Amino acid sequence: MTRSQGRHSFSRRAKLTAGMTGLALTVGLAVAFTTTGDQGEARADGADKSLFVDITTVKPNVKAPKAQQDASTGTFTVDCGLNENKHFNGDNFIAAPGVDNGAEHLHDYVGNLTTDADSSDQSLQAGGTTCGNGDKSAYFWPVIRIDKGEAEAAAGGDAAADEEAPAVGDPTTGNQNGRQKENGQQGGDQRNGQNGQQDKPQGFQRDNGQNDNDNQQQRNGQQNKQGQGAKDQAAEDSTAADPNADANAGKDSDAAQNEADLGEDAAEDLPGNDGVIQEPQAADITFRGSPVGDVVAMPKFLKILYGDAKRSINGDKNTKASWTCAGFEDKVLLDKYPICPNGAAVKRIHDFPGCWDGKNTDSANHRDHVAFADANGKCGNGFQAIPQLRITLTYDIPADVQQNAQYKVDSFPAEEHDPFSDHDDFANVMSDQIMNRLVGCINGGKSCKE
Repeated sequence: MTRSQGRHSFSRRAKLTAGMTGLALTVGLAVAFTTTGDQGEARADGADKSLFVDITTVKPNVKAPKAQQDASTGTFTVDCGLNENKHFNGDNFIAAPGVDNGAEHLHDYVGNLTTDADSSDQSLQAGGTTCGNGDKSAYFWPVIRIDKGEAEAAAGGDAAADEEAPAVGDPTTGNQNGRQKENGQQGGDQRNGQNGQQDKPQGFQRDNGQNDNDNQQQRNGQQNKQGQGAKDQAAEDSTAADPNADANAGKDSDAAQNEADLGEDAAEDLPGNDGVIQEPQAADITFRGSPVGDVVAMPKFLKILYGDAKRSINGDKNTKASWTCAGFEDKVLLDKYPICPNGAAVKRIHDFPGCWDGKNTDSANHRDHVAFADANGKCGNGFQAIPQLRITLTYDIPADVQQNAQYKVDSFPAEEHDPFSDHDDFANVMSDQIMNRLVGCINGGKSCKE
């Protein structure tokens, strides 16, 4: 179910009108709400229609290497949820450590609950997790939004939204926006599991004001899946999630949730990125083997990037075609937004590098310590095969929205929602016990789910 179900979808103009209510610094907001260049030009109203393609007109282009006799054919899937606790921010502690809003677009987070600009190996290890087996790894990708833009505003679709949307606060103060606290969230800007978070000047407020237990309790049915994870983490540290936590604590009624979400729309906008954030139908996190042999364990705190968020600057060396439709996963991957037949689900498939240099957990450009296997599935000289992470995200995007080119991925403003700038980030914070199970499943040819 998308997060927009049962809610108003604000156009950019309607949201800015609501946001400017009660503001004295109109000049400052004009800068904040537009990208560089003409302040009257809103480049966030949607992706260019030329970036959309009918997937049925594209020839199959997916070629998988043939598995050799010694291939490691198992898989290991971990359930980390759909970001139900609404952990968003514009940070990237891997590519821009310590820089608030260093990504300039919102990320969806699952796994580690404390992930932000200031995350370190130590803070991630001390954090909680949304993963049912206790995996504290950080998995994060840019959000997808539906933005019907000026067409919706002209049709009067935002009249109710204009009345209900809270005003965005003064960007010079610590409490910049009208996001409503929900699900028992504590007041203030307290970081998950940590005190003293500084005020953030971006056009949104972090959702990780809850403590780890508050967030953990929001995972439906989570208490049934955490017994093993708690045991694993207890062997390494004292921060294991409580397996007896009440998964239903703090739930609001649908009506209250929708009302709170209206506040989020204004709060979660960033310059160059707005619209209604879409919660994935599914977020499949699966580690796979090598077609030519066994895999070795990933080192703890290994960081890996997928794709390139700055295609306009860096070119296509690291960009990846990520987009497809339900039913086309093994046939077609696109560098454009797909228009799917009969409104089928839109999917993003992110295959991370599966080779490691055997020494480093990171590198200066965050890429040289890992690599992709060649066309036959072999790692280069000096590199070893590790469990290869595949994240598959599935979205219920209405057929008319697809046809009208009204969905888009968050991006750096300069990328103008280019689908070829899609990307994903991973930091391994698994316990040794989980990693050993993962490698055992893959090398043993098993299909394991935790």
